[in-house]
Formats: sequence, structure tokens, C-alpha cells
Amino acid sequence: MTKKQRALQIIELLKKEYPDAACSLDYDDAWKLLVSVRLAAQCTDARVNVVVEDLYAKYPTYKDLANAPVEEIERIVKPCGLGHSKAKDISACMKMLDEEYDGKIPDDMDSLLKLPGVGRKSANLIMGDVFGKPAIVTDTHCIRLVNRFGLVDGIKEPKKVEMALWKIIPPEEGNDFCHRIVYHGRAVCTARTKPNCDNCCLKEVCKRVGV
Repeated sequence: MTKKQRALQIIELLKKEYPDAACSLDYDDAWKLLVSVRLAAQCTDARVNVVVEDLYAKYPTYKDLANAPVEEIERIVKPCGLGHSKAKDISACMKMLDEEYDGKIPDDMDSLLKLPGVGRKSANLIMGDVFGKPAIVTDTHCIRLVNRFGLVDGIKEPKKVEMALWKIIPPEEGNDFCHRIVYHGRAVCTARTKPNCDNCCLKEVCKRVGV
């Protein structure tokens, strides 16, 4: 079985297991997803969803956040960890969004990567969830699981994993595939405990390379 054949089977099995998988970060505006995905670095999405409620209660628009003192942003987002660097990035990102893009999130990778605090993972999430464009989000769940599945061979660098997956994942499937990977990584193919392989929907196709 080729990697592409295995990938297609995994995609179909995950669709059946998690038909409604979606981004677990709460947002009702594109700029809020930018904020949340920056806060989510080394922090759970569940905690981010709680913290941003206080942030948006005080700064309800991207302009408000762009004009907010960095120290005040840091005070609010501190529970997410790395508060100082995250607050600086959020402030600079909202300022750039306001001054250069009139509050409209750019819809191409190169422009997104110019925004402070936005890397390929964040840019792909925006591309897929906000604009419905082909995207592959290589977060920790994705990297761990695609190695276990045998879709990539011992690759841990996010960009290299992304490039390898583009070769075997149909573009229109990438974004939802990555969301389903997160669900599966939290529920079954976990990192901190032994993977629950006996109850895994992918046990017949997973290569289980022991990553």
C-alpha cells in the first residue's frame, strides 16, 4: 500500500468517526481566530476559549485591541502562558491589520506570514477555516499521528511534515483531515498515555511505527 492509498483510507475512516469535526477555538470574527491561534501555542484550546472572553469584554474590536496597552493585554492573557511575547505579537498584529489591511484578514499565505506572530500553522488554519482554501495545519497532534500512521517517516519539523502531506492528501481534504486528526489525537491516539489501539477506527490501516 502506498502512502497516498493509506492516506485516502484514513481520510474516509476519520470522516465516519468524526463527521462534524471543526476548529475547537471559538471565534465569530476572523481577527479573533488570529488572536486565539497565537494564544494556543503551548496552551489548550479550552483555556484559550475562556481567556479570550475577558480579552474581548474589555477590547471588543480589533481597533480596540490595536490601541490597547501591551501590558494590559499581557495581564489578561497571562493564564495562557508566554504572556509577554504573546501580548506583543497580538498587539503588533492588530496594529498591522488596522493600518495596512483596514481590518480585513489577507487571504494568501505570503501576506498572512507577514503578520506578527503568524507562522505556517496559523496561516494554514486561517486559509482553511476562514477562506475555505486548501490547508494543512501541522500542529503537535498532526505531526505525532501522521508519523504513527506511516504517512511520513520520522519527520518532526512542521514545514517538512506539511510539504510531505501535500503530496498525498487531496487539497480539498486537508483542512478537515487536520481537524479530525486533532479529535483523534485527543481521544484515542494520545501522547501522554499508551494509544488506545484496540478501539481505534484506523487499526486496520495504521502502520503503527511506534513514534
